[in-house]
Amino acid sequence: MYALNNLKGKGKEDDGDHIYTALGTSEQSSSSDILTTKVKEPTKLKPPLWNTLEFYIYYVIISFSLAYAFYMAYDISKETNPNYMRYSRRLEPGWLFGRKVDNSDAQFASFRDHYGALFMASIAYLILSHLYRIFLVPNPPAKLPSQPLRRTYFFLTFSLIFLYVLFGNGLIKILIILSFNFLIPITLKGSKLNPIVTWLFNLAVLFINENYDGYKFEWFNENLAFLDSNVGLLTRWTITFNICTLRIISFNMDYYWLFHPSPDSTERDQAPLTEKDRIITPCFKEDYNYINYLSYVLYTPLYLAGPIITFNNFISQLRYPKEFDIKSTFIYGVRLLGVMLLMEVMLHFIYVVAMSKSRAWDDLSPLELGMIGVFNLEYIWLKLLIIWRFFRFWAMADGFEVQENMLRCMLNNYSTTGFWRSWHRSFYRWIIRYIYIPLGGSKYLIYNMLIVFTFVALWHDISLKLLAWGWLIWIFILPETIATKIFTEKKFGDRPYYRHVCAIGGALNLVFMWAANLVGFAIGLDGMKVVLSNLFGTLHGLIQFSLSFISIYCAVQVMFEIREEEKRRNINQEIRY
Repeated sequence: MYALNNLKGKGKEDDGDHIYTALGTSEQSSSSDILTTKVKEPTKLKPPLWNTLEFYIYYVIISFSLAYAFYMAYDISKETNPNYMRYSRRLEPGWLFGRKVDNSDAQFASFRDHYGALFMASIAYLILSHLYRIFLVPNPPAKLPSQPLRRTYFFLTFSLIFLYVLFGNGLIKILIILSFNFLIPITLKGSKLNPIVTWLFNLAVLFINENYDGYKFEWFNENLAFLDSNVGLLTRWTITFNICTLRIISFNMDYYWLFHPSPDSTERDQAPLTEKDRIITPCFKEDYNYINYLSYVLYTPLYLAGPIITFNNFISQLRYPKEFDIKSTFIYGVRLLGVMLLMEVMLHFIYVVAMSKSRAWDDLSPLELGMIGVFNLEYIWLKLLIIWRFFRFWAMADGFEVQENMLRCMLNNYSTTGFWRSWHRSFYRWIIRYIYIPLGGSKYLIYNMLIVFTFVALWHDISLKLLAWGWLIWIFILPETIATKIFTEKKFGDRPYYRHVCAIGGALNLVFMWAANLVGFAIGLDGMKVVLSNLFGTLHGLIQFSLSFISIYCAVQVMFEIREEEKRRNINQEIRY
């Protein structure tokens, strides 16, 4: 009952502000495409350590460790490696220095193989979108509820064409599900049944989609069997529907909160000043219509992979658009091309993805096994960075401000909670708004975190491997949560050993996080058993792990100093856009 009461405006956003503050974030900030965001001047600054003897030692150890790690990953990728023949069938002819390319990851291969088509589609879309906006959208745009948002007509028309090319008649199934869902908030409005039915319906859809793999028309009527022949370019529409589900829930819940507004929300006839205002301030009731709903859920630039934007935010940016920032958008596009080139270099020289898929690690040393794991995680981070940045760049070029999903490099995270905030940031914020806060927020922290990570695991894929990943993350968060409450900087920060003890804890956190993510997204439980047995089952493995742990400890010390430098410059990188 508490969770249901907490869905209403009273206490909802207050608790949210508390959570954002506790996690070191600020929802007051605009999401303009800047690299840093100003925060309040810290009360106490520590002297910099960059030029101390201690840190020069760290620089030497880290530099050697990184160079050796890259050399080792390259060395085990050579044709002379005994395991090469076991995974070479997964390699394809490359274009860089005559080397083959590891394009064996199905998710990224489907994106990489269609670079040309995606760029052409985005260019065609942007030309048409801006022409439509210039010639057919009134200036200034509609700001009254009686005035329709004309850009939504273009969004919906292009989305239907685009998605039909991708999914064929699978688009019909998508529209049927969306239409059934639309009836839930429109019928139940501000009733407590609205969020209950919304969640039950959408969770059921996720499970049924997975179980029946997208259904077939002939199951409903044999005369409809001919519709099954047209499956489009991507064939499986259910793969990308999971992220669509998040937007569906956002629409339903934002409409529900229209009847229970937050006391912090601005007046609807005023332009929202911040991103938080755009999120928590309900739209006009007339905005929650079928055309706007479909335009939002099916919005072409963000449909396939996000980043996730709430319905309120989406409509608010249509009613009160900001001036298009050509310079920052161009710079962001250059950065996107840079990381795409970096990925090409990695795929041509380091074949860890093919190795892990083929289980080709016989007779490798424990450290070499560890490098396969670490570089697999680095690959996952880089591929998601590219995918998310491409679609964010597309949306930015269309005039929308959306969240940067990757705030920090995977290797620049010593905190489990910090890692969770920085990885798939828009999903994290969606969870805070639509799951964590309505369930009571920090009042039931341990239980809510378990619910959150169980949902996250099932949302990614309904499998034992992902459930193990979600529960491992939850387990690894508990020690950090307890330690940060007991060994606070306010109480122990002046002790000379405090920073070093924290660095040991941060290094352990990194090891635990890498292990959990390797289980969930790379080598699975069986592969992790092999890695652990080689690392801790032999003296050689223990020595290599100990040396690696020292390197990680040094890296965590540098991460601490990076955070301190951000404070000195009055910058909060946790909310960097």
